[in-house]
Amino acid sequence: MADLQTTAPERNILTFSEPEHELALATKDLHVYYGENEALREADLQFERYKITALIGASGSGKSTFLRSLNRMNDGVARVTGNIMYRDLDINSNQIDVYEMRRHIGMVFQRPNPFAKSIYDNITFALRQRGVHDKQELDEIVETSLRQAAMWDQVKDELHKSALALSGGQQQRLCIARAIAVKPDILLLDEPASALDPVATAQIEDTLLKLKENYTIIIVTHNMQQAARVSDYTAFFHLGRVLEYDEARKIFTRPKVTITNDYISGNFG
Repeated sequence: MADLQTTAPERNILTFSEPEHELALATKDLHVYYGENEALREADLQFERYKITALIGASGSGKSTFLRSLNRMNDGVARVTGNIMYRDLDINSNQIDVYEMRRHIGMVFQRPNPFAKSIYDNITFALRQRGVHDKQELDEIVETSLRQAAMWDQVKDELHKSALALSGGQQQRLCIARAIAVKPDILLLDEPASALDPVATAQIEDTLLKLKENYTIIIVTHNMQQAARVSDYTAFFHLGRVLEYDEARKIFTRPKVTITNDYISGNFG
């Protein structure tokens, strides 16, 4: 793996209770401040490798703020304290090469945001920026990424057409293909299906279930049915805190916290 650190400073390595399975990422005592407003506090979560974790909660509960912190998307807009541990490195440290880190922890946003380029160029843009110019290698990565995003059969004969001509669902899957083209370990998705119709949403969900064979996925969603369908683990956020975190089947059938039960049953507030 490329070195994420710009220097080699002293750092404290967190010691967690021995996990049952290998962890991809973990946060410890994470706080996020927008000015004087503490939007997230004491967020301690551990994410198992090759699983899907859903982050649920009402608008303003802190779930998207938390997600964006995991690959430093809050830099410059919020102050983030605490530890975000990835491969024994605290990636919330000032000594981390943020751009290199984001190659390992990719992100797909709420609304599809393809570049105003061809389908092919959308996927190869970041690779070329990193010095990959061999056409055969690029062709193979494009095909592999589109296959993993369940798009290859639909667009294989239209790779040089504008990505903006794709449907909303196809654009979102292209954004997923673009994210995985650089071979990250972790995919962060912020409500990736919220702007899509039910058919496109189902296609995105099917894609995520296949992708978890090779990627650790953390997804923010307001859709309780979606969280129940795709996630292995679910974290419930409320007023800037993680109130409950467990296997998804337990969260959706036997939540331990009353507010969690109220939220997933539609009786919130």
